[in-house]
Amino acid sequence: MDKLGNITLYNADCMEIMKGFADNQFDLAIVDPPYGIGAENHAGKKENGWNQWEKKGWDSKTPDKTYFNELFRVSKNQIIWGGNYMTDSLYPSMGWVIWDKGQRDFSLADGEMAWTSFNKAMRIWDYSRAKNLSEKRIHPTQKPVALYKWILDKYAKQGQTILDTHLGSGSSAIAAHDYGYEFTGIELDSEYYEAAKKRISEHQRQLSMF
Repeated sequence: MDKLGNITLYNADCMEIMKGFADNQFDLAIVDPPYGIGAENHAGKKENGWNQWEKKGWDSKTPDKTYFNELFRVSKNQIIWGGNYMTDSLYPSMGWVIWDKGQRDFSLADGEMAWTSFNKAMRIWDYSRAKNLSEKRIHPTQKPVALYKWILDKYAKQGQTILDTHLGSGSSAIAAHDYGYEFTGIELDSEYYEAAKKRISEHQRQLSMF
């Protein structure tokens, strides 16, 4: 475990770590688990302008029902990216979130969908990937920090605790740090974990200089 101010990080299997959490320990889980579509096999093609990523096979399948049972046990509310690939494990919800990526001229998808447990109207976040070029990509499915800040603005309240079971690039942790939330992130892959930890630490040091 690593403690970076209000950020707690685990380089471990989220299923093992969640076993140690109490029921409803977290107010909100914002997670981006594997979609089961082999994203790392096409998101990193050089001809699309991205880095060439090592093929690790982590996006070969979606989490099974036991993952969602644990996630719902330890958190009061959930926002699950890629929920449209996991509807067999999720109940019907009106509160979907859509990220409109504004990339109509590309071969990639126009956006991504997140299932939420909130009984609220669907919301669309319009944010082009072109606006995010300043963030160094360290993960093939990295999402913008601005996306997580928008989610926290819309779905969280100050003083709440946040969980991310698939930390990835650490964008969710950076957003939580900037907004002062107590945040716990878990990442299984040691390479991604170390890169995310470095990214978060460097961001915190930069802020402390001002």
